[in-house]
Amino acid sequence: MRLAPPAAAVAALLAVAAPAAADQNDPRLDALFARLKTAPSFEATRPIEHRIWEIWGESDDEQSDFLMKQGQVLMQGQAFREAITDYSLLIAHAPDFAEAWNKRATLNYIIGDLNASLLDIEKTLELEPRHFGALSGMGLVLMRLDREADALKSFEAALAIHPYLPAAKAHVEMLRDKVLGEPL
Repeated sequence: MRLAPPAAAVAALLAVAAPAAADQNDPRLDALFARLKTAPSFEATRPIEHRIWEIWGESDDEQSDFLMKQGQVLMQGQAFREAITDYSLLIAHAPDFAEAWNKRATLNYIIGDLNASLLDIEKTLELEPRHFGALSGMGLVLMRLDREADALKSFEAALAIHPYLPAAKAHVEMLRDKVLGEPL
């Protein structure tokens, strides 16, 4: 299987994982997810998706906010192991903070710890089953583990929530053809 160059993979993961800290229980999310699912175009999904990421990133706790922001700065500066430390501290401080788990999952993927990434993604999805970024990330991990049929299911689950998620759409097209022998 051909993998994306590391820089491209990092850029894609940073885009999917962008802004976060997480209140996945916010009542505003239900309406946003309904709008996301029925949006008529990719362009129409962009502000909705952005707002969902913002809400996932909201916290009323100063320590959580500090650790999330510090982790983001480290992540953007490619200090991945240091960012993992900050997100691990955040998870210890606020274990129900789905986006902290998702950020650490992304970082574990970047450094090649696929099993740790998968465990963090599973926790993210336990806390926020609609996390299209985590579902798409799970697809990437499963592809790297040569579990292409499972990866296809993850990408399809992401698209059921966010029908215009570009990376998931591209992977579904490729995987359906490869796994099922049928183009999308």
